[in-house]
Amino acid sequence: MQFTFDINCGNEFLEISDDTYKYLIKARRHKINDEIYFRNLKDNLIYLYKLNSIDRKTARFNLISQEEKIIQNDNKLHIAWCLVDPKTVEKYLASLNELGVDKITFVYCEYSQKNFKVNFEKLEKILINSSSQCGRSSIIKLEVVNSLEEFLEKNENVYFLDFSKTSIDDKKTDIKTLVIGCEGGFSQDERFTFNKDNIVGFKSNIILRSETAILSASAKILI
Repeated sequence: MQFTFDINCGNEFLEISDDTYKYLIKARRHKINDEIYFRNLKDNLIYLYKLNSIDRKTARFNLISQEEKIIQNDNKLHIAWCLVDPKTVEKYLASLNELGVDKITFVYCEYSQKNFKVNFEKLEKILINSSSQCGRSSIIKLEVVNSLEEFLEKNENVYFLDFSKTSIDDKKTDIKTLVIGCEGGFSQDERFTFNKDNIVGFKSNIILRSETAILSASAKILI
């Protein structure tokens, strides 16, 4: 772990309990006078604390130092992910966070199952754990919209990942916002909304699952 998350870090004194206590004290077996890095993921600071006391359910720290330390991808990528099974999102979200995706907007497109619901609290926990492990000083920003049309009204210069003779490799420096379809891709009505000059694809005729497409596209653009 590169740091431990605690929303209250930044205060001169810090007390941990519950899962954080179990991880640091029971699993990692930290002892008095150990120094541990924390982030609150609200600012760009990393905080160094010293462990002062331990009892049966809590542990207490005092702040030693703090410094601004921004660790994130220089490129910014906003993905509109037409909503798939939430279990699929949960499985691949950490990888997208590690790649440096800046924002994901979940879109209820025509082929999305309308009973799918986004559990933002659960996804945020996944993202926090991911950033703690990879060292990223932020997490992916998340939102949801009700249709592709609504998304296009709110965003400019949007690219679309679909079958295309234009390779994503040739446009990757231009792509800041990219729409990825769900299982089944895009409907004909949705394709009519596309800017034809902003359709990109892979150099492959194989149909990819949504999660394969989003990981592959993100890696090509960001790494």
